[in-house]
Amino acid sequence: MTSSSSPSQDAQSPAQNYPEGLRADALMEEDVAWSQEIDGDRDGDQFDRSERAALRRVAGLSTELEDVTEVEYRQLRLERVVLVGVWTTGSVRDADNSLAELAALAETAGALVLDGVVQRRDKPDAATYIGSGKANELRDIVIETGADTVICDGELSPGQLIHLEDVVKVKVIDRTALILDIFAQHAKSREGKAQVALAQMQYMLPRLRGWGQSLSRQMGGGSGGGLATRGPGETKIETDRRRIREKMAKMRREIADMKTGRDIKRQERRRHKVPSVAIAGYTNAGKSSLLNRLTGAGVLVENALFATLDPTVRRAETPSGRLYTLVDTVGFVRHLPHHLVEAFRSTMEEVGDSDLILHVVDGSHPDPEEQLAAVREVVRDVGATKVPEIVVINKADAADPLVLQRLLRIEKRSIAVSARTGQGIAELLALIDNELPRPSVEIEALVPYTQGQLVARAHTEGEVISEEHTAEGTLLKLRVHEELAADLAPYVAEPALR
Repeated sequence: MTSSSSPSQDAQSPAQNYPEGLRADALMEEDVAWSQEIDGDRDGDQFDRSERAALRRVAGLSTELEDVTEVEYRQLRLERVVLVGVWTTGSVRDADNSLAELAALAETAGALVLDGVVQRRDKPDAATYIGSGKANELRDIVIETGADTVICDGELSPGQLIHLEDVVKVKVIDRTALILDIFAQHAKSREGKAQVALAQMQYMLPRLRGWGQSLSRQMGGGSGGGLATRGPGETKIETDRRRIREKMAKMRREIADMKTGRDIKRQERRRHKVPSVAIAGYTNAGKSSLLNRLTGAGVLVENALFATLDPTVRRAETPSGRLYTLVDTVGFVRHLPHHLVEAFRSTMEEVGDSDLILHVVDGSHPDPEEQLAAVREVVRDVGATKVPEIVVINKADAADPLVLQRLLRIEKRSIAVSARTGQGIAELLALIDNELPRPSVEIEALVPYTQGQLVARAHTEGEVISEEHTAEGTLLKLRVHEELAADLAPYVAEPALR
């Protein structure tokens, strides 16, 4: 059985006049034009917004050749696409949600989604992913809609990719290639670009192919020098694979060097006993919006999947005056390609090294429980299962109240907030203050005015309970870690271990 799915179309688009029900707004809240007057207080300065908007893709300007075998390597240029998925487990709603998410990914990459089909099978076909008969039906849909790309909701093997392209006669890509393309567009930092490049090469390596003279062999090796033709030699594809492996090894070394700098910064934060809070969650759940609301970071906020990739670290302060760092991490998605998990491992380590995880979930999503499960699977992969977690149910202003009640009942350590309106933010800050690890030593010290640097350290590294200025100096009652307690020992009146 084959069923069709048609993601919803934005009816206000002036450039296209397509019928209703073609665009992928199912996973995203209604987009509102950003303005400094309306959204500045919530989202900060939005430094990257003008740059992101400076280059837009124009649908319908296809430069693909009729026969995909006429070129050996093609850049991923998504324009008019048809989606295809294989429904193997779960309900029909699960299959529709998965295809709707694929449509949202395609739109984020710059494509215009024309149609979507789902086939019910026990498992994907080993040759063409959907079977030869359905592949011919898909070819008819491609001709009818005028699509130039087919996107499959799964990771295709090299053989499936080749065979399906031979049938439909247009470019075929899978979910992994689509996510890699989005990452390549949105990565801005040097480390982010290197991580994306490594993941792309890992994906490309088993999928290289050549036609015609690309399979001819180079001169073989031999000990005779001038007439070195004894061995069979390398084909062009073998040479390409060797060069890609060399580039991957070089890229891994560069990422390892960049990881060293990130580790040094973490060590400095640990040395100063500054707690760290990591914001993790599904893509488009509102992590950057929450970071902006809590710190005024000015991180780009866009109604799209994987709008921000590069991790952002900002200094924040609890209501009681304790300093901590807030880290915005890369978003997760169902079936996140293992290439990306491996390439972004050094970035995701921010989650594992944190003292507290704010697990942000979209309360208005059709299936928030599945988002929670997908994120926790990746968190397990990076070894952060022992870090305390607070589930932050975002977009409470747009969520169904019954869904919010269900999530709050299921997740014992959870809170409902809205980064857009500010609902629940004060309660979230108080909860962060309670959950962050506290210094282990409570002391009372009379610090002379000549030791002002110790008072400053007490405020930055400890938790000041009370402070009084006397004739002899500053009388502090505070909780501190053992290193600072040793420095304050000459001025301590009553130490009390807790």
